[in-house]
Amino acid sequence: MIISGHAVVIGEDVDTDMIIAGRYLRTIDRSVWVEHAFEDYDKSIAGRLNGAVLVAGKNIGCGSSREQAAAALKEAGVRAVVAPSFARIFFRNCVNLGLYVFEADVVCENGDIISFDTDDSYVKTSNAVYQAKPLSNRMKEILSAGGLNAYLSMQGEP
Repeated sequence: MIISGHAVVIGEDVDTDMIIAGRYLRTIDRSVWVEHAFEDYDKSIAGRLNGAVLVAGKNIGCGSSREQAAAALKEAGVRAVVAPSFARIFFRNCVNLGLYVFEADVVCENGDIISFDTDDSYVKTSNAVYQAKPLSNRMKEILSAGGLNAYLSMQGEP
């Protein structure tokens, strides 16, 4: 499967509190999370997330292990996240919520079109092709199902 979108580029060590600040976690209204995504990092990002591929530096999602960070990205319309490395819990939260993640060190500019081949594990920009760390077959199944809950429902789990 090919996933593509316009790049939204952020830096290294962007923690979950920069993705969605703790002061917005008192609500379960995900539209609030979307509106305030990256507010303390760069206020211009929230309006560019729909249809985007978030291209991050190393260690994206570090800090607290709040699931709301991954949920805010998915709700905002982010199609995938690519970075050379992820905080492990953030990585798994993305997979469990059905948000594609790819470990690759990609160089691109904001607005560039970027695409992923989920089967062959490569990332393509207008200037280069990058090899991504392959996802396990189980992770691909979970992502393809739309997340862990949907995957378990398909397996007959409660």
